[in-house]
Amino acid sequence: MEDQVVEEQLKEIEYIASDELNVGLIERYLQELPEKILRLGVRVLLALVVFFIGIQLIKLIRRILRESFERRNVDVGVSRFLDSLVKTVLYILLLFMIASSFGLDATSVVALVGSAGVAIGLAVQGSLSNFAGGVLILLLKPFKVGDYIRDAVGNEGTVEDVQLFYTRLITPDRHMVVVPNGELANSNILNMSTLNDRRMDIKVGISYEADIRWAKEALLKVLEEDPGVLQAEEKRVFVEELADSSVVLNLRCYSANENFWETRWRLMESVKYALDEAGIGIPFPQVDVHVKEGRQESD
Repeated sequence: MEDQVVEEQLKEIEYIASDELNVGLIERYLQELPEKILRLGVRVLLALVVFFIGIQLIKLIRRILRESFERRNVDVGVSRFLDSLVKTVLYILLLFMIASSFGLDATSVVALVGSAGVAIGLAVQGSLSNFAGGVLILLLKPFKVGDYIRDAVGNEGTVEDVQLFYTRLITPDRHMVVVPNGELANSNILNMSTLNDRRMDIKVGISYEADIRWAKEALLKVLEEDPGVLQAEEKRVFVEELADSSVVLNLRCYSANENFWETRWRLMESVKYALDEAGIGIPFPQVDVHVKEGRQESD
């Protein structure tokens, strides 16, 4: 009986002691809470300061690189690509520095990223393909910023920028087309700005009753008098096709790349005036329908 009483007393003492211990821990936590909040606030403030200073340093480094590229006459596409790459790498390093200030072990993060590299690579294989395509474009230089190109899908326009993953094209009607670098690097590209001059073919139909030789002389005169046509290059007017409703003539000449469209539009107008003056009509498609009357016989 006495042993049971002693055991109950011991349990009561332990309960009281545990309560006092819990109260002590809570009091100690509350006493240390302002100091912990102050430390966290200081870390956050320092992280913000480091972040804003890092942004300014990144801008400074990028500006120095761009000025260095300009002095060395580096291709615009290459300089923009490298600028985008340096920007991405520097921002990643800045984020790692800020994370380290909060006690995050950078080595552990790198090891974690490395172990997950296969999964990440499979998840972003399209982006990695585009990145590799951008590198190939800069190394092989099938086109550069300012060139007018057309890809295998039919997208065409002036190259505005070659970035890490995409190339931006400005179409003639002032629309922007964003094409993945991977597609450009692995498909046929028609670069219309590589050479200084460009061939032009203008097709026009004349009626079958018109004199072909007279029409050819009138059209050849148009080519010889136009200031945008390169007179040192070949100029020809020939029969392209005997179509259903017209004889199709082809005006073939060459013009400077920068004047191609202006020359083409001017020639189209001059061709119409020349044919009108020569009395040669441009027929429109027509269909002759012959109706045969049948005779009905009765028994």
